[in-house]
Amino acid sequence: MKLLFLGDVMGRAGRAAVAERLPGLRVAWKLDFVVVNGENASGGMGLTAAHAKGLFEAGADVVTLGDHAFDQKDMLQEAEREPRIIRPLNYAKAAPGRGARVFTDGRGRRVLVAQVLGNVFMRRAYDDPFSAVDAVLRTHPLGGAVQAAVVDVHCEATSEKMAMGHFCDGRASLVVGTHTHIPTADAQILPGGTAFQGDAGMCGDYNSVIGMDRAEPMRRFVTGMTRERFTPAMGAVTLSGVYVETDDATGRATRIEMVRQGGRLVPAGPGE
Repeated sequence: MKLLFLGDVMGRAGRAAVAERLPGLRVAWKLDFVVVNGENASGGMGLTAAHAKGLFEAGADVVTLGDHAFDQKDMLQEAEREPRIIRPLNYAKAAPGRGARVFTDGRGRRVLVAQVLGNVFMRRAYDDPFSAVDAVLRTHPLGGAVQAAVVDVHCEATSEKMAMGHFCDGRASLVVGTHTHIPTADAQILPGGTAFQGDAGMCGDYNSVIGMDRAEPMRRFVTGMTRERFTPAMGAVTLSGVYVETDDATGRATRIEMVRQGGRLVPAGPGE
């Protein structure tokens, strides 16, 4: 199976880049399944139902959220209505929607998609992400109940993401970090066959401060004072993510490649 995961879509520029580039990538790379993290797609904070629809129309099979899952109020209803939207597993017990679900690709192969929030350096303490993921993977064994499994680890600390990768090794096809918006150079296949990258990066303008226009973040760092709200940067967008190929019989990864398309970062993606 050929999987593509795109990191946090950042604002209007990120949405436009996904809409422009993802349809072509699906065809050129013969993609079977695409997961997009969309939790910053609406003004840099959260995701609206209308913008989620746009990501699906561009070619996303599943859209994951994060700690800004419900910043846009209509997502409270949309997460219940739209099964292709995945919010964090370990969010509040009463949160709408689901944190894991099994989907099928165009050939009928079953794909588990799950997301968890980390606890280290996050704004609030969430339920234990490791026990949450463990329960889902135990009931959806790779190579049995599902042919592939993708775990989106939405957190700050690199160490926590790496620990989750090793915790899921052999039980997930891909464990990939989101949230920090900066792609890491640690794409690898772990000993048990799980593809891992610490952070997929973002689909946004890298001539920025993690996707936000530079002026206000820099002012706050330099002076300690707030003048304006953060606004997403609107320059050239780089699509960042991870491409993974898996073995259908076992669900384990056979290949992982960093993805960078367009914008300012050095291009990367599946080669020959």
